[in-house]
Amino acid sequence: MIFAKSAKDLDKMRAVGELIAEVREALCAMVEPGISTLELNNAADKMIRDAGAIPTFIGYHGFPFAICASVNSEIVHGFSKPDPLKEGDIVSLDMAATYQGFVGDTAATVPVGNISEELTKLIRVTEECLAHGIEAARVNNRIGDIGWAVQQHAEKFGYGIVRDYTGHGIGRNMHEAPQIPNYGRPGTKEKIRAGYCFAIEPMLNLGTADTRTLSDKWTVVTADGMASAHAEHTLAVTPDGPEILTLTKEQKARKAASAT
Repeated sequence: MIFAKSAKDLDKMRAVGELIAEVREALCAMVEPGISTLELNNAADKMIRDAGAIPTFIGYHGFPFAICASVNSEIVHGFSKPDPLKEGDIVSLDMAATYQGFVGDTAATVPVGNISEELTKLIRVTEECLAHGIEAARVNNRIGDIGWAVQQHAEKFGYGIVRDYTGHGIGRNMHEAPQIPNYGRPGTKEKIRAGYCFAIEPMLNLGTADTRTLSDKWTVVTADGMASAHAEHTLAVTPDGPEILTLTKEQKARKAASAT
């Protein structure tokens, strides 16, 4: 069952969304050749706790880190490591915080120094797919419309759309109903109502959509070893359209200014 959030719930979702967005942007700014994903993880852990929140990922089904740090061909659930990132790498930083009983979940893929045009385009299209998916999260649309919005844009560029992992409902728990695949048929699956909160998260691969899991039983990689990108926002469905919750104060101000 999908639970709509009350006005009070949504205020708390906004608070945790802004909190984890600030952490995301701080981490993205730290990414440069020579830094390790373990350093990024430790910084995220401290920032989340200093804000009075809890890193949601730690202990989730036994996951040991505050963030999922997935480099190059790693798609999701990557373990943080002491190895330095290298010029030309890309790294997906996925993170969540629990604050006042509610969860905010977000991810971004970041270039490490100068990267190839091919990887720059992959990141850009993944972010565009996220924007298309969010735009489809409207009252009286259906979950299939979100998946289709992501799929039709990704397929224009020939990217592999990861089907083994999906977006999801979110609220008091990180993973709530419904599952939100990054593919689908318009007009299918659950009807979207005001008050629903979703985490939409396209994952696109340069090559095959197929995946495999490493021996750590967490890190998911592309089956062909080609690069992958991941982007995610938490949003609330309102009568006026989707409201992205995982934006910083500055990003919200810029968005409001551009809308006037």
